[in-house]
Amino acid sequence: MKLVVTGSLGNISQPLTEVLVAQGHDVTVVSSDLNKEAAIKAMGASAAIGSIGDVDFLTSVFQGADAVYAMIPLSFTEPDLGGYLRRMAKNYLQALKATQVRRVVVMSGWVADLIKSENLENEFDGLEASVTFMRPGAFYTNFYQSMDLIKGKGLMGKLLTLRYSGLWALLTGKTGLLMGNYGGDDRIVFVSPKDIADAVAEELVLMPEQNSIRYVGSEELTCNEAARIIGTAIGKPWLKWVLISDKAMMQGMKIANVPQGFAKTIVEMQAAMHSGKPLKNFHRNNPKMGNIKLADFAREFANVYHQK
Repeated sequence: MKLVVTGSLGNISQPLTEVLVAQGHDVTVVSSDLNKEAAIKAMGASAAIGSIGDVDFLTSVFQGADAVYAMIPLSFTEPDLGGYLRRMAKNYLQALKATQVRRVVVMSGWVADLIKSENLENEFDGLEASVTFMRPGAFYTNFYQSMDLIKGKGLMGKLLTLRYSGLWALLTGKTGLLMGNYGGDDRIVFVSPKDIADAVAEELVLMPEQNSIRYVGSEELTCNEAARIIGTAIGKPWLKWVLISDKAMMQGMKIANVPQGFAKTIVEMQAAMHSGKPLKNFHRNNPKMGNIKLADFAREFANVYHQK
């Protein structure tokens, strides 16, 4: 099959490309970074260098494709995250309609049905194609974004910085804390990007008669259980994940000079996770869990952590 993978060589798209090439598919990887071209070709795929903000570019890449994996990278500079996501989704829609691609797998979000500003799925209404929306849990790789904070770099005992993963770090003496407006004993489904890649690879070669939603997870844990697994792997078994209020989260983002619209969306997303509703949706769909557990990732995380 002729398949198009967007997302450059990111956490999902790189292992996805590896799987698809190994299966013998003709794979084109879309990247905005010309420096990634050689690495993409070395994997046995073709490189299409350009921006998903360019409808003409997308249309040219999608010509003749049997299926497309469509994802939208987050932009931390966009003041209106929801508006940005909708614009990019409309670009995909226009290019997919023009090229009449019959199979599309869209990277959606864990709380897509709960946060209107983050829901990309409605933007694909009217597309004459078989569409599956992927709703993965919280990425294991989000922990990398808090690595420096867990190490204690910066100002001890003070709020240091914000990361998209929703984790704040407050380090006081020996005690390491992860903080967010979801956390503590909230039960969350965590997921390995490699397990997501395997699920997307399965979906790309299917042709369901109706549009569908696929939840993806690797392990269900409380946030504190997850923090303890990561902490134990790096020699900080006391690592905890403290739940703070939505108001405190917004105030912290303001201090960190995060655009108000972006901050509002992130707080809403994490509040939805704290509500437990996404977990109920996950259980209702009862998907099979992936193979990679957080303890497996924690060993990988620890190797990077101690080398940094």
